[in-house]
Amino acid sequence: MILSIISYVSIVLFLGISIYKAYQFAKMPFHGRMDLYPVPKEKGYEHGGSYYEEVAWWSKPHEVSHMREIIEMLKEIIFIKKLFENQRPFWWISYALHLGIYLLMAWTILLVIGALFVLDGIQVAANSSNILGLLLFYVSAFVGYLGLALGALGSGLLFLRRLTDNTLKKYTTPQEYFNLLLLFAAIVTGIFTWGNDLSFGYAREVTANLVTFTPFDANGLLTLHIVLVGIMLIYIPISKMSHYVGKYFTFHKVLWDNNPNLKGSDVEQQIKNASSFRPTTSWSAPHINPPATPEK
Repeated sequence: MILSIISYVSIVLFLGISIYKAYQFAKMPFHGRMDLYPVPKEKGYEHGGSYYEEVAWWSKPHEVSHMREIIEMLKEIIFIKKLFENQRPFWWISYALHLGIYLLMAWTILLVIGALFVLDGIQVAANSSNILGLLLFYVSAFVGYLGLALGALGSGLLFLRRLTDNTLKKYTTPQEYFNLLLLFAAIVTGIFTWGNDLSFGYAREVTANLVTFTPFDANGLLTLHIVLVGIMLIYIPISKMSHYVGKYFTFHKVLWDNNPNLKGSDVEQQIKNASSFRPTTSWSAPHINPPATPEK
């Protein structure tokens, strides 16, 4: 029962803290826009153009494509496009970790679905007479093993790369080493926990027990794995690894936000609000605390 509580608490905290961080980002003061072109949502995106190139642009409607913006954003979020274009050797190991994490997330969902199938009396096995049970069995096996392998490989190689690369060592903090080791430990214990069962039947059984809050026997390795995964889920949204929360705001609100500042517009109001912002902590900047008038 304790392991079930750890699992649910860690999932709730992961989601709750992530949502809270997104809320904090959304409520932050007006950002310093970069206006980096080409902006994907712009009509002239294909040739690097801009709405502001138009003659008397302020008198014309600002035509944008939010779908194209989302597609370009997903290229970066899912495939780490910029790293692929600028640091191809580093991209291979970084993407191995990220793809491994994506697959493990998908595998977890498949395990939950498989557990629900089993609880409903549907066999999830290679000899299942149910086509969905049969499909779920093979997809779960493929996604699970590939995710575990890529996740362990990526986190391990990234740790070694940061440890041995003379340039990266200068910018790598102890926290970043810890982040990679935590991911590596959580994934490797998963490999040793589930790796002996090629069908992942034991994983579905444990998942079914977690879903139904049914107590189950757990050896030391399974206990360690669940505890490590729980710690990882709670730690990720409060650490540097929570950059997944800020991706949308970075692209949509900083890099690609070029909405014009016209009289009476929302942008004008946001700028007015931002100009009235004052820090709540002490700050010696002249425009916050003007220097005292020198004595004559």
